[in-house]
Amino acid sequence: MAEAELPSVEHLSGEVEIGEVTETPLEVDLLSWPVIDLRVPPYRTCHFFNQFRATASNPNNFLKAVKWSPDGSCFLTCSDDNTLRLFSLQYDESGTDADSCSASSADSYNANLVVSEGESVYDYCWYPYMSISSPDTCVFATTTRDHPIHLWDANTGQLRCTYRAYDAMDEITAAFSVSFNPAGTKVIAGYNKSLRIFDVHRPGRDFKQISTLQANKEGQSGIISSIAFSPSDSGLLATGSYDQTTAIYREDNMELLYVLHGQEGGVTHVQFSKDGNYLYTGGRKDPYVLCWDIRKTVEIVYKLYRSTETTNQRIFFDIDPIGQHLATGGQV
Repeated sequence: MAEAELPSVEHLSGEVEIGEVTETPLEVDLLSWPVIDLRVPPYRTCHFFNQFRATASNPNNFLKAVKWSPDGSCFLTCSDDNTLRLFSLQYDESGTDADSCSASSADSYNANLVVSEGESVYDYCWYPYMSISSPDTCVFATTTRDHPIHLWDANTGQLRCTYRAYDAMDEITAAFSVSFNPAGTKVIAGYNKSLRIFDVHRPGRDFKQISTLQANKEGQSGIISSIAFSPSDSGLLATGSYDQTTAIYREDNMELLYVLHGQEGGVTHVQFSKDGNYLYTGGRKDPYVLCWDIRKTVEIVYKLYRSTETTNQRIFFDIDPIGQHLATGGQV
């Protein structure tokens, strides 16, 4: 598939000048995050099942992940049939939430957009300044087996561009994790024992490579499976590795600050708290989500149990927008 022209800096991040990034807060009138009140029983507003059913070509299909868009207008799912589906929130004419649906076998509505990747999807992420009111910002990045990183248009499903990394044999190598930096100017991708940093506005094969294992053997010696940036202005990012470690870097110069040990399984998910002071990590076949104080990383602050002791699946967790609750998946 031919690459489309990537939008200019101004189109992607709203108010940006070359050499200096100025972040403009998103203004969304209709959409706002709800406050979770655990005293009120939850009710289901939408139901989706049939679109993720097993098929003859994929008899064991299942839903792997779901991620809200930054502006809260839609969510993007990933399933084992190598397909991403985008669902926009449904509103009635008065602008209020749609009525609660019944627990019937029919889906509430079909996906607004379906993107089929050629191979298994390793990771995907939204552009951080995505806003439904600015079509040029409505993009998301994916990384799949044996393919470069793809940047997709969330409105049309067209491929905007690709970011390509090559191995020593000059063959395309796939990233295992992908993330935008908070300013939306870089794509950071995780590989085996390395990170590669792409300029968002220069698609192709130009990148900066960072080895995650230093000459003194300090660092991470495995696949970089997860990347997270601190939401505060600390300029920190965390990378999780299958070697059971989590590393903390400075974004500006990619200096390695800490290597955290303590996960029983390979780290598959890392996420900062909303204030950026705490880091949460989870691993494969590991029953605990660990909490670390980034200001004092000597010891684990506490552990949260979840039923993931025997599954090989990558189980995600998330923190609510208010920063009070953490929700995690588990095995049946």
